Amino acid sequence: MDSNTTYLHDQGVVVKKNIGTYHVRTGEQVLPCAISTRLRKQLIYPTADPTSLSHIVREVKVLDKVDPIAVGDVVRFVDARDGSGLIVEVLPRRNCLARGKKPFEQIIVSNVDYVLPVFAAASPTPKWAMLDRYLASIESLDLSALIVLTKLDLVRGPDGGIGDELQAAVDVYRKIGYPVLLTSSLSGEGLDELRSLLSGRVVAFVGKSGVGKTALLNALEPGLGLRVGAVGTGKVGKGKHTTTHVEMVTTGFGADIVDTPGVREFSLPGMDEKDLALFFPEMAPLVGRCKFGLDCAHNEEPGCVIRKAVMEGNISPHRYQSYLRLKEDL
Repeated sequence: MDSNTTYLHDQGVVVKKNIGTYHVRTGEQVLPCAISTRLRKQLIYPTADPTSLSHIVREVKVLDKVDPIAVGDVVRFVDARDGSGLIVEVLPRRNCLARGKKPFEQIIVSNVDYVLPVFAAASPTPKWAMLDRYLASIESLDLSALIVLTKLDLVRGPDGGIGDELQAAVDVYRKIGYPVLLTSSLSGEGLDELRSLLSGRVVAFVGKSGVGKTALLNALEPGLGLRVGAVGTGKVGKGKHTTTHVEMVTTGFGADIVDTPGVREFSLPGMDEKDLALFFPEMAPLVGRCKFGLDCAHNEEPGCVIRKAVMEGNISPHRYQSYLRLKEDL
């Protein structure tokens, strides 16, 4: 067979990307690949009645602002048999996490099984409004969330409790239906359960610096925090997104872990403010039952069943305030 012959692999998973290079895992091999030029182009077709014009390309627009490939993407590629490859197709995504707004939305990771918002029980004090924004984004993408609280050793009392205020917050999320796992990198609390839940899954960790995410990863598997944290070198400021290196790291306990360094918030893609209540699970069953039906803004209107549920203690006041703040951002 000619040594210059190329071979089309069935598929692989993008586990790392740098500027211009994508690392694709197939079996035990990880191959650095370039991207086919045609994947960076958008084909523009006629907008008139399709019966009056043939389906021919009228224009080719080069996409120079959006990276068409994300970590987690399943791709088809050509192996050049020289230690490199060429990605020629991106298979349809099950889901994706993104930030920014279209058309310049940046996809962080795709094909995720769990998203893990990580918050410290103390030092720093957890910001529940930020957690609520994460959860609304996760709900809008039809993903599963697992809330992880770290640094439990800082709040455990002699009686084993975690304090009334923190326990009340945990109870709010568990009542809604979100699993909340209490962990300590120091004592090892919750780590075996977390390994078991993540095994065989693709998971994205989200959370601000200082919450103990690196320590948690190192406690799950020695050196994991260093391997994951080393790829997040870019800076992201408010209102400005600078490219960060994102990598999927395979653990010894069978999980594929992706950190999301520097991400302040996820996109709420294409969401209308009238839909927002649908992404708060405790509010969703009440949508449409207000006096003004689907036109109710759930703010000052009389006959609002969501406000009534808040006043009756069936919806957490802090969750309701998070909902109102998110509406202002849409």
